[in-house]
Amino acid sequence: MKTMQNLKKSAGFTLVELLIVIIIIGILAGAMMMMAGSGSDKAEATKIISDLRGLKAASLMYYADNNGFPSPTNDVDTVLGKYMDKKVGVKYFIVSGDDAAGTERLLVGYGDIAEGVRTSLGDPAPANSGLIGSAANPPAALVDPYDENEYVWMIIK
Repeated sequence: MKTMQNLKKSAGFTLVELLIVIIIIGILAGAMMMMAGSGSDKAEATKIISDLRGLKAASLMYYADNNGFPSPTNDVDTVLGKYMDKKVGVKYFIVSGDDAAGTERLLVGYGDIAEGVRTSLGDPAPANSGLIGSAANPPAALVDPYDENEYVWMIIK
């Protein structure tokens, strides 16, 4: 039969056991926070690529209606608004310049990309995304006023 002293010893957890459990919970919570941030960065990168494709399609519809592409602008919502199903905002723009072969290009771009999103876009950009450069590596031959480390590009023409 158990004595009263043996019952007291087995009645709870020791301080060391509790600390170990708290440390394990902290490690798991930290890992989950890192995974949650990564998921939202990938979602934002996917949204950016989708919006750039939409702007490219809107530019082609503009061309069909006006026999010419839109002029370079930072106000794409006003210029291409009637061809878009939503407003894309001030971080999107159209810019022109020459590529490495000297061919004039018209590009749609997105600026001010956060570090995690830049990583999710990839460097170099994935071939199936339609991007001509990643956020950290835009086409160097183009003449543009934008910071090359915070922008991503897609060719319109």
